[in-house]
Amino acid sequence: MTAETLGHSLLTQFNTEQFRQVTLPFIDTEDKVKAAVQKINAAAAVEANRPIVFSTLVQDQIRAIVREANGLHLDIFDVFLEPLEKELQAQPSHEPGRAHGMSDINAYMKRIEATNFALANDDGGVSRNYDMADVILVGVSRSGKTPTCLYLALQYGVYAANYPLTEEELESGTLPDVLVQQKHKLFGLTIAPVRLQQIRKERRPLGNYSSAQQVRYELRETDKLFKRYGIPSVDTTEFSIEEIASRILDSTGVERRVRP
Repeated sequence: MTAETLGHSLLTQFNTEQFRQVTLPFIDTEDKVKAAVQKINAAAAVEANRPIVFSTLVQDQIRAIVREANGLHLDIFDVFLEPLEKELQAQPSHEPGRAHGMSDINAYMKRIEATNFALANDDGGVSRNYDMADVILVGVSRSGKTPTCLYLALQYGVYAANYPLTEEELESGTLPDVLVQQKHKLFGLTIAPVRLQQIRKERRPLGNYSSAQQVRYELRETDKLFKRYGIPSVDTTEFSIEEIASRILDSTGVERRVRP
């Protein structure tokens, strides 16, 4: 027996021993829906039972065409639209793609610009742009700087750069002038030694980079740098990216250009 699912997402699952499931996504024009109906009718011609058709189509003229197919048509929206219209006293727009569209192009562009900034200023790559940064994350390699910067950019439109602390800074106990000049923007990320070693071994299992001794040394010296320069910090060991970003924003007071 065939089950056809029309719309933008798969809405149901079947026991594959009883059903052959086919998904036909993004049916948003009459030509597409007519082609879908042909497939449904073809399946009906060879199957013992009529196809069961589930749909999440919103355009009335397209829904009407689907109903002409030789199958049991179950329109998901039919169940909910009428009660919602009565309760909310509002008419549906019947516009496809609203769930996936860009309702605020200005917010979208702010996110894109912030993301481009984060990528251009990843791992200390283009330090000349630090004047534009809202926040500069500092920490040892693999402490979560890059994903946090990207999350801040994509979710909130925050201009976040990051700078990985190197052997030179750790040995000297001093930050480069370019960071000292932006000290008010600095925020530190640290992590438990065991967790950092685990992450580094997944990336580069051999060599000093992921050794327990090197990891402990880097984190110890990083903590000294944070204390020396008065850099606020967060331990990322037990936190998700969302939680890390929230703590950074709450601690620094950085403006969210975009609200999710």
